[in-house]
Amino acid sequence: MSNYLRPRLPGATVFFSVALAQRGSSLLIDEVQRLRHAVARTKTERPFIIDAFVVLPDHLHCVWTLPERDADYATRWRLIKTRFSQGLPRGTRRASHIARRERGIWQRRFWEHHIRDDADYHWHLRFCWNAPVEQNLAKTPFNWPFSSIHRELAMGHFSRPEPQP
Repeated sequence: MSNYLRPRLPGATVFFSVALAQRGSSLLIDEVQRLRHAVARTKTERPFIIDAFVVLPDHLHCVWTLPERDADYATRWRLIKTRFSQGLPRGTRRASHIARRERGIWQRRFWEHHIRDDADYHWHLRFCWNAPVEQNLAKTPFNWPFSSIHRELAMGHFSRPEPQP
């Protein structure tokens, strides 16, 4: 069995990619309200800042900043995945899923990258917001409804570009 070592840096800003077990599914956007509720409930219990978040059909990307004395993002992801999965039909399960009482909806692990500096931070924000365009789901980041770019736009952090003739 692999032994994954994850950095434990309180107050870190971290980029995540989290995927469903069944790639090609549209479950995350079909059940986006369920996902929003799972994230909001977890965020209330274990605070963190969402710097960027984009939900795609079968995976998501986000950038979080943890509280100053807290490095436990793994528990937050476990809670979000569990809360999202409750009440959904079981996914395709192997014996290992059954043994661990998993529903087989999510990939077991997630990918994380600790942000190193301002350039790295801004690159990962743009990565999140541009993911729907890169995957041919939208013509511009502003056309994808499941993105925190709309929050940034509403806060006046930048303006929507004018359509090209």
